[in-house]
Amino acid sequence: MSEDIDGGVEPSAPIWPVFGDLMSALLGAFVLILVSVIGLQLELSSRLDQEVKQRQQETQRRKTLEQALAGPLAAGRVTLVNGRIGISGNVLFALNSDRLQPEGRDLLKSLAGPLSAYLRANDQILMVSGFTDDQQLREGNRRFADNWELSAQRALTVTRALIDAGVPGNSIFAAAFGSQQPVSPNADDAGRAKNRRVEIAPIPRPAATSGKPRE
Repeated sequence: MSEDIDGGVEPSAPIWPVFGDLMSALLGAFVLILVSVIGLQLELSSRLDQEVKQRQQETQRRKTLEQALAGPLAAGRVTLVNGRIGISGNVLFALNSDRLQPEGRDLLKSLAGPLSAYLRANDQILMVSGFTDDQQLREGNRRFADNWELSAQRALTVTRALIDAGVPGNSIFAAAFGSQQPVSPNADDAGRAKNRRVEIAPIPRPAATSGKPRE
């Protein structure tokens, strides 16, 4: 009778191998997560290092530009804000004119040498931007259709003067903004005078394009 009872009971499956497989799977998942977290931390650290280096380089470029323009800056003939060289339109041009005044031409000549050296050292180019106030041009002014055209011609005039003074022609270009982007309210003469200006900004040189024709 006892033999019949013993023979009818099935032995239970061992639990330790199943537990071991489960722990192995959990450990593998933990390792994958840990590797992913470490990889993300390394990537973030690398990006942070790059940003820090870029900021340090930009700070050094600005210091170099300040040193190059030390004379005109000290004399108050130009301003330097966030790497942008500002020149009052009153120094460069008479009202509603794109013809350089003698003082403006002399100033641009004094800037050409330091700017050329700076461009060579930093592999950058110059963007010359023209700006005006918001006042409409006088009636009967046949030279310019509007403030956009006046600002464009002034930027071109400054660009050509800098090229004539020695800045390489392939390292400079002109841009026009009209009465857009004022630096002061146009509510009075003083504010409008500040907005009539030319800015010269070093910017990164565009990547060289391939000379291969398009397919």
